[in-house]
Amino acid sequence: MSEMHSEELLAQVAALPPLPGVYRYFDSGDVLLYVGKARNLKKRVSSYFTRQQDGTRIGHMVGRIVRLETTVVRSEAEALLLENNLIKTLQPKYNILFRDDKSYPYLKITGVSAKDGTGDDPSQRFPRLAYYRGKTDKKHRYFGPYPSGWAVKETILLLQKVFRLRTCEDTVFANRTRPCLLYQIKRCSAPCVGLISPEAYAVDVAHAEALLRGEAGAVMEALQQSMLAHAERLEFEQAAEVRNQITALSRVLHQQSVETTSDKDVDILAVRVQGGRACVNLAMVRGGRHLGDRAYFPVHVDDAVALQDVRADEPDAEQGQGVSGTDDEASPVLRVEALVLHAFVAQHYLDVPVPPVLVTSEPVERSLLDALGVQAGVRIAAVHQPREQRRAWLDMAQNNAQLQLTRLLAEEGSQQARTRALAQALDVSQDDLDILRIECFDISHTAGESTQASCVVFQNHKMQSSEYRRFNIDGITGGDDYAAMRQVLLRRYSKVAEAQREAGGAEPARGSARLPDLVLIDGGKGQVGVAREVFQELGLDIARIVGVEKGEARKVGLEELVFADGREKVYLGKDSAALMLVAQIRDEAHRFAITGMRAARARVRTGGSRLEDIAGVGPKKRARLLQRFGGVRGVAEASVADLCTVDGISLELAQEIYRALR
Repeated sequence: MSEMHSEELLAQVAALPPLPGVYRYFDSGDVLLYVGKARNLKKRVSSYFTRQQDGTRIGHMVGRIVRLETTVVRSEAEALLLENNLIKTLQPKYNILFRDDKSYPYLKITGVSAKDGTGDDPSQRFPRLAYYRGKTDKKHRYFGPYPSGWAVKETILLLQKVFRLRTCEDTVFANRTRPCLLYQIKRCSAPCVGLISPEAYAVDVAHAEALLRGEAGAVMEALQQSMLAHAERLEFEQAAEVRNQITALSRVLHQQSVETTSDKDVDILAVRVQGGRACVNLAMVRGGRHLGDRAYFPVHVDDAVALQDVRADEPDAEQGQGVSGTDDEASPVLRVEALVLHAFVAQHYLDVPVPPVLVTSEPVERSLLDALGVQAGVRIAAVHQPREQRRAWLDMAQNNAQLQLTRLLAEEGSQQARTRALAQALDVSQDDLDILRIECFDISHTAGESTQASCVVFQNHKMQSSEYRRFNIDGITGGDDYAAMRQVLLRRYSKVAEAQREAGGAEPARGSARLPDLVLIDGGKGQVGVAREVFQELGLDIARIVGVEKGEARKVGLEELVFADGREKVYLGKDSAALMLVAQIRDEAHRFAITGMRAARARVRTGGSRLEDIAGVGPKKRARLLQRFGGVRGVAEASVADLCTVDGISLELAQEIYRALR
């Protein structure tokens, strides 16, 4: 196996130290292939280059290695955390990878203490409940994370019903002269107009926090004692208010199915593997309440499994994305489900707080739990074969994982059939439909105002939202869609044409701009004609241009495909799988264009761009200003002193904002 590698690489491998660390393999295009960890770098990395692995998936990967990077660390735990940090950041091809661009939402209670209501800041004197997504800080109190925004909003509604805490923005709170509708429907105690004292409000906030921590019994007991105390002092109206709170809390606890188990914060993890795909279902219990679940679908599972099959026979098979074992004996091959679960736990809890208990469908390595525990500062336990309530939670998570995986396989099967049907209809090569790339363009404006073009991308049988692009169109007559299409195509494909010329007509090098297999244009002969002229000017293949022309009376299902190379129009039929895919891509391009156009138009009409143009006001400060004052108009009407109350806004910057907006 070593014959295909350079002497420089083999010398680097031979010089590796027998210490714990992380290694990274790169191919000739400097693309990262794999990230792994080892207790003994020398033994582990050397094993890849001494075994005969020809004809296997891992053999193919090893044959592509031309460069190696290593990082020596102090312990295996450090290596484990570094390995998974690199996997999440660099996304190598041969590691199991969980992709999720959505941060978890939290429930925020503003202010730093619920013990008293002192201070002039309304967020401190009368804390508010808020939905929050982003990085937490020490200025407020955060509860969660929650699996979905719906779970946060349901919890806020629960607390409003029982403790009547406010949810309004501080600007609204400061300017109220009479109670709002929430007070009328008994969802707020109206602290804005002094209908409750800061001390009494602080008690309600403290009870709400206790309930969120899972201390429902203690809260109920405190309320009952308060009711009796009011009754003994003949304060019957106050006793009646507390009685109503107790009734509301009892009803809510019954409706929300708050568990009686001693577990307060638990994550339940279930794995299912089928048809080459895997699903990890994560269910969350916070404060004793089951808040819901979220499904994750990893990629590169097959490659990682093939890699494990080779590593299982190695004397130094590490535990990160592989198998457990020692330096003295071979390690057994893990079940695929256990391999996927290990990867999820290692990657997911790098950025998300880990609860003290994990209930799992597969065993979890003790070394992994210890490493995460050191990072989090708590001891973490994993229960593999739970009983009673935990068993019920795990069974539910396993059922949900199976349902989500079945749905995914059905959707992918449908999408693959649509891709194949379109390739057949357009006579496109079907050798590898997984890499078939389609880019679709659309133009959007309102009577010529705020013209924008969109480009959406379809590849791997699904829309690739991370590769979408919007183009602001300027320098044209308002409403001239042809000129707009010409501009966006020139801007999109000029670099492609340049890369092809540099390659001398051959396929451009990896990493260079490339022409997609199909370029869809939302339009008929006119738009396609413009696209043909642009491609001829750039020296690109016009056969890849396809227009989507609306049919008779612009009815859905009667669209026809128009070709730039002179082929006759094609009507696919309203029930055609190919037309369904074309319509899906075209509609996504239209949606993406029109949302961008509306946002641009709103910025122009409300003056939002004026705030963005102020030196020193970046996206974060702009978001804080808009949130604090409720919009650009509120910022413009604020005084310099009011502007200075926003985090990050200095006196000098506040004066600059005041001058710029007036």
